[in-house]
Amino acid sequence: MGNELDEVTGPVNRAGRDINVIEKQIPVTIGVGSLIFEIALWVAVPAVALGGVALGLVPLQDGLIVAALGVLPGLIFLFMKINALAYLRKLQQKIQADASQIDNYLEQRVIILNNVVGLLNKAVDLDKDVMKSVTALRSGASTGTDAQRNAASAEMESVLSRINVAFEAYPDLKAHAAVADAMQQNSYLQKEITAARTLYNDTVAIWNQDIFAWPAKQIVAARNRYTTRIPFTATAETKAAARETFF
Repeated sequence: MGNELDEVTGPVNRAGRDINVIEKQIPVTIGVGSLIFEIALWVAVPAVALGGVALGLVPLQDGLIVAALGVLPGLIFLFMKINALAYLRKLQQKIQADASQIDNYLEQRVIILNNVVGLLNKAVDLDKDVMKSVTALRSGASTGTDAQRNAASAEMESVLSRINVAFEAYPDLKAHAAVADAMQQNSYLQKEITAARTLYNDTVAIWNQDIFAWPAKQIVAARNRYTTRIPFTATAETKAAARETFF
């Protein structure tokens, strides 16, 4: 049997395609089959053993021993669910830790941008909205939800783009030691944010896969009303900038 998707024989979209992250959280659900599966683990073997005793096919003592041992699958699966719950809770804490790392870098970047804006205001007639944006970011640098973190990052990119416009209009600023140092720190933090985003998205991907791992993890996730998490996404402005001609 050949490959269902074959890059040699096509079809191929030569015009390319824009990829977007879907902003949707999918709840984990289970059906009646999972409930039947769990019940069967506890009662299937004991029921057969006791049925054999009732029909006289199995001696009473042997039937009781088999019935007692027959609950072992249920007990084993119970421990599997306990371990699954502990694992998913640990993974949630990992997501929070990764998100917190992004927040830390974003907050440091806001402080640096605030310093840059202060320096630029003394040298050039900077766009008044830049100062307002940085002030707003500084008051809410520590974000909470995935959406808030994404919005803060997007606003920061917008502010930085306007600062870069000022740099282009006043090339002498690039020789200003304090400004140059601040922009170098900003560049370093941007790389750290990119790495932190990648780590966060990797952990979110593991979470989104594991909560649907049947039977133990999916059953536990469904009963705890867990949903998928939305990974960190690029803004429309960033995507548009990536398509521009640089050289």
